Amino acid sequence: MRLDGERESENVEDLRGGGRGGGGFRVGGGRGIGLGTVAIALVAGWVFGINPLAILGMLGDGDIAQPTAQHAPAKPASSDEPMVRFVKQVLGSTEDVWTVQFQQAGAAYQAPKLALFRGSVPTACGQGQSAMGPFYCPADHKVYLDLGFYEVMKSRLGAPGDFAQAYVIAHEVGHHVQNLMGVTDKVDSMRGRVSEAQQNALSVRLELQADCFAGVWAHHADATRQILEQGDVDEALNAASQIGDDALQRKSQGTIVPESFTHGTSAQRVAWFKRGLQSGRVQQCNTFEARSL
Repeated sequence: MRLDGERESENVEDLRGGGRGGGGFRVGGGRGIGLGTVAIALVAGWVFGINPLAILGMLGDGDIAQPTAQHAPAKPASSDEPMVRFVKQVLGSTEDVWTVQFQQAGAAYQAPKLALFRGSVPTACGQGQSAMGPFYCPADHKVYLDLGFYEVMKSRLGAPGDFAQAYVIAHEVGHHVQNLMGVTDKVDSMRGRVSEAQQNALSVRLELQADCFAGVWAHHADATRQILEQGDVDEALNAASQIGDDALQRKSQGTIVPESFTHGTSAQRVAWFKRGLQSGRVQQCNTFEARSL
């Protein structure tokens, strides 16, 4: 990616100075969640996807986990760290693109915050853990990211590259866009009114739309600032492929259970990212009305 001279967002918070923190998840009037339940949530929400805290809430009869750890006050993000600068530049790029997209639709874009953390972090959605991977919390309009996840992408998921890393941020910002558009609330309102299989199907459409929104960002960022270099798109497509539900299930358990998918297959994630990238149009990302994903 070509980010030299790109504007750095002022919406990055560095919470890494507070240490790991203690405690964990408490659900349903103080009832603890066992490691097996947490493991299910991590598999479902580990990579670029729906907030694992929400998954834990669904597994715990709908109650949302509350934080049981405290952190030291946030400190400003250090701009002399190359990776932090990268994150700030990518977030700034998403702000520029989505501000224009919302203006063209007659609305005002409210940029999210992005919080960097290590170990664990209290959020308005509950206690976040690094093992969950990146996630977005609609209750506080924040993206949460442990930079160590980028090493996981490279060494364990087979998804290296700076544009693959940018895709992570763009996807989570895509969830923020869904939140501003009211899509998240509509999907959440179906909880308890549909079967588990139907809820999973809605989650897949939510995730694929966020992938498409990430592609819309990339389209406009490159059109206006020429950020893409040779091989960048392949990096993102590879990342999308590596974290499809079918690929993750095949790696983790050796079998594929389509009715349990919550993010979409590798082919679907690639297809919807490409759809946003090639069209640059938000209207092309309506996964909820698509007959075929």
